[in-house]
Amino acid sequence: MCQKLCGNDSNHASAPAKEGASRRDFLAKGAVTLGAAAVSSVPIPASAAPALGDLQYMPEDTGASHRRYLLKGGAVLSMDPQVGNFAQGDVLIEGKRIVAVGANLHAPGAAIIDAAGMIVMPGFVDTHHHQYQTALRSFLSDGLLFNDGLPHGEKNYLDYIHFKITPVFRPEDAYIAELVSSLSQLDAGVTTVVDTSQVGHTPAHTDAVIQGLQEAGRRAVFVYSPGAGPGNLFPNDLQRLQSQYFSSTDQLLTLAMGGEVFDPAFRNYWAIGRQNGLPIVTHLVGSIGQATLVEQLASEGLLGPDLVFIHASKISDASWQAIAQSGAGVSIAAPIEMAMRHGMPPLQSALDHGVQPSLSTDVECTMTADFFTQMRTVFTLQRALINERAVNGETNLPELLTCRDVIRFATVEGARVARLSQKVGSLTPGKEADILLLRADALNVAPLNNVPGAVVTLMDRANVDTVIVGGRIRKWRGALVDVNWTRLRAALEASRDYLLQAAGVQRELF
Repeated sequence: MCQKLCGNDSNHASAPAKEGASRRDFLAKGAVTLGAAAVSSVPIPASAAPALGDLQYMPEDTGASHRRYLLKGGAVLSMDPQVGNFAQGDVLIEGKRIVAVGANLHAPGAAIIDAAGMIVMPGFVDTHHHQYQTALRSFLSDGLLFNDGLPHGEKNYLDYIHFKITPVFRPEDAYIAELVSSLSQLDAGVTTVVDTSQVGHTPAHTDAVIQGLQEAGRRAVFVYSPGAGPGNLFPNDLQRLQSQYFSSTDQLLTLAMGGEVFDPAFRNYWAIGRQNGLPIVTHLVGSIGQATLVEQLASEGLLGPDLVFIHASKISDASWQAIAQSGAGVSIAAPIEMAMRHGMPPLQSALDHGVQPSLSTDVECTMTADFFTQMRTVFTLQRALINERAVNGETNLPELLTCRDVIRFATVEGARVARLSQKVGSLTPGKEADILLLRADALNVAPLNNVPGAVVTLMDRANVDTVIVGGRIRKWRGALVDVNWTRLRAALEASRDYLLQAAGVQRELF
């Protein structure tokens, strides 16, 4: 399946040069770069483009070990207190790593990328995303999580997406969804994803998910998860996957273990994950009978810093205490949780217990996967709740979230929860170069008065000018590199048509 679309094998995750060549074979086919108008949500006006200084074109071989280039003169938001921030700063990249961050860096022989008018910051980290559902975008925009017997629940995620449509996925449907979702998030500045694609119906399905992640050329944590039907081998395919795709730690793709607490065998899956040194990812929703489950797990000694709880909505205070004491990570998908009746996003509960949350997008069948939406939702929601308490007369109030806090959730805390802090999350010398250049001189932002405020309260995906992953430029001056969107869109639309027909579900365009 992948050979038909890609024209190459999938063993290139640990070898950047081969990885790039494979993507060009599949994605380009004669068109090296897709125009900004076709890839980006809004094309970048030529009149607003920054001067390129010494560099007129995108530097070649970025990410290769010998390649040095300097991001020069941008407003640098490092997210590392030891590094600091710079109103006009430089970031020097050599190979895939950040070498230096500072003002007026001297870098003889390095290519110069003029970042004037830009905000230079770490890439966003999405700690929970079901990427296999990309062909179903907006299908369930008005739906809830499940039919709880209350009004509005007839059209819901569990009935339509989980039970009707997911079982009919073919490997090629999973592959094209993973690839397009990854490229779309790259376009929006999300350089890392924790992909919880629960579509491992057969080993071929699982391979297709992994190959789609690899082909996109961004950083990903693949959460090994079960599927539906007799071909589902979970968790017995783990050793093959580890040896075939994850034998190296020096690659963009890493592995985690799915162990959903709604599965009666989850304790066994957690044990297998721990035996293999893998982080464990599970959904946790108190309104479906899991309000006190974490308390029980704590009493069994099963909690630990290797766990990631997704949502954690409507859980008990004692559960939050146990999460905080164990060091487990939390991933909050605030727009989805508000729209789909998971319960109020537990931002304040987490913060009250000293738990720093990460952010996630969850499902594109219901909500966009860009992180400007995530950050702005979290920022306005927490402040609305605390401000309402203030106007009602309370005086002993928690701190209001700042824009910088929310960016930290989207970068530093995301990297921590994804177990990638040693590699990404901040512009720290020695870390890998996952970097965004965001247009601060654009019509919707200029003049720049506050960097974190501009990112959180003003920007959208159209401001994402350049995206770098592991030192390699993946988006340049408003357009993804090596992408033939016309071809990809046709494949995604064909996948959608098949999935809905096979599931016996009608597409309601209006």
